[in-house]
Amino acid sequence: MSEPDLDTPVLDDHLHLDPDAGRGLDAVRDFRRLGGTHLLVVNKPSWHLGVEVDEADDFRRVFDRTLEVVAEADDLLPGRAWPVLGVHPGLISRLVDEREMVPTDARDLMQAGLGVAAEYVRDGRALALKTGRPHYEVTDAVWDASNAVLRHGLSLGAEADCAVQLHTEESEDLTEIADWAAERGLPAHRVVKHYAGPTLAGPTPSVMCRKEWLESVAEGDEPFLMETDFVDDPDRPGAVMGPKTVPRRVRWLLEEGYDDAVRRAHVETPARVYGIDTEATLTA
Repeated sequence: MSEPDLDTPVLDDHLHLDPDAGRGLDAVRDFRRLGGTHLLVVNKPSWHLGVEVDEADDFRRVFDRTLEVVAEADDLLPGRAWPVLGVHPGLISRLVDEREMVPTDARDLMQAGLGVAAEYVRDGRALALKTGRPHYEVTDAVWDASNAVLRHGLSLGAEADCAVQLHTEESEDLTEIADWAAERGLPAHRVVKHYAGPTLAGPTPSVMCRKEWLESVAEGDEPFLMETDFVDDPDRPGAVMGPKTVPRRVRWLLEEGYDDAVRRAHVETPARVYGIDTEATLTA
């Protein structure tokens, strides 16, 4: 049974949908029933969709499957669903540790995959790119290769005139990455730190929906987004947050009197970062 409509767009900035092995569109229906209107759907890591990449075009299978489920999600929502495409930074460990690829070759393959993702952005099939670096300990060679991949993703974002979502280590200061973006012609505010806490210097934070984090960021006046990082993995059913979380947290923020913060996260910041209008794309 649906809850009463929220008088605002409600955007989950980062989640995954697996139409084959996960909940897929049922997760979208849960999101909508609770008042959700808009989604940014990030492709799952390639190997989670059964794709072991050997060349850049292998990523197309991942991206095309993501576009298919996003189109179906878009039909279910009162707003819109948009795809965010890229190469998960953890792929480098899979290539180096499990397939014994040298880090520079892994770097080249991942950069080529990002180049394919940028094609989808340039032709209007995707909204933004996703890149990053491992959030766990790696060798210096892997770290250097990963940062080269990240910088390449920022360059592609500048060339395609799109936002870039980051998967990185936990940090309150990523000004170095924001500076790399600016050097390449991508404004720092169009770089989004996925899985962010309430305090972040540099990129725009996409804040995980813990109440204490949301309350903290809502008390300020800086741009922010909200996300669940729903992984849609049947082997990890309780991992991260479920698809109902963002609309529930929006309802709670409104009850607590944070109307301005809700507008900031679901109308103003999406427009600033992605160039999307969550009000104009919302139908009754």
